[in-house]
Amino acid sequence: MSTPIYTLDPTHIVYSFASFHPPALSVPAGAVVHIDTCDCFENQIEREDQDFGTLDWNRINPATGPIHVQGAMPGDVLAVHVLDIKLAKRGIMTTGPGLGVMGGHLAENAIRFVEIEHGQVVLPGGVRAPLRPMIGVIGVAPADGEVPCGTPGDHGGNMDCTRIAPGAVLLLPVSVQGALFALGDLHAAMGDGEVGVSGVEIAGRVTVRLEVIRDAACPAPMVISADDVSVIASADTLDAAAELATERAATWLAAAAHLHLADATMLLSASGRLRICQVVDPLKTARMEIDRGLLEQLRVELPV
Repeated sequence: MSTPIYTLDPTHIVYSFASFHPPALSVPAGAVVHIDTCDCFENQIEREDQDFGTLDWNRINPATGPIHVQGAMPGDVLAVHVLDIKLAKRGIMTTGPGLGVMGGHLAENAIRFVEIEHGQVVLPGGVRAPLRPMIGVIGVAPADGEVPCGTPGDHGGNMDCTRIAPGAVLLLPVSVQGALFALGDLHAAMGDGEVGVSGVEIAGRVTVRLEVIRDAACPAPMVISADDVSVIASADTLDAAAELATERAATWLAAAAHLHLADATMLLSASGRLRICQVVDPLKTARMEIDRGLLEQLRVELPV
């Protein structure tokens, strides 16, 4: 008997992660789900000359969901296996005054449509770059309060981490019963930092498998990919986010590999990669990447 595949369409969206949102779908642990998304503007942009003032800014960064994962309880970890990302045929990029790193140098808002052709994105100036699908907003409900989808944190949210891509597994801490998982803000491509305030924003379909892990001794959020493991952290400043990602990675590595903390720190200092995820959201996000080959030498057992 074949296992059912669930589908959730973008008529079910939230603009924040919170325990009070009623589930749009309930699935058993281990379920495979197709999740259809709007772009980060909720598909409001129709023309390159569209006035930014016509946009409803309360409808930015919608996430499709939430999904109640049966059996997930506080203290567990939700392992999100990103099986596939299928994208629409055209994306959007924007920037302008007050937006992103260059917002103080721009006199007017700009919108550019980005075509997807032959596995490439066609960027301004006709430049072609590889298609690199990834998920910008992805997370679970926090234990308390409400976090807008545009803000990252330990629950996930708008981390804009390029490692959250097909083939990766994202580990998220479960803080409420059922986890209440949601995702959105897909990108056809995005540079580390997302310095202009947008990647190639695009609608699409993400296929995930939602697994519940109990007693997982690992930091979360954490991304496990074929080549490396990334520990993610968000904070008020990039310096603080970088330090927190490093501290979490070193502490986890020391415990998982049975190393002295000084030795784990030396390993990261010699071979770790401290990267910027994004610098344009209310909190900044950084990650520490560790090669899986190093972890295999240390006989570190990953939770998935």
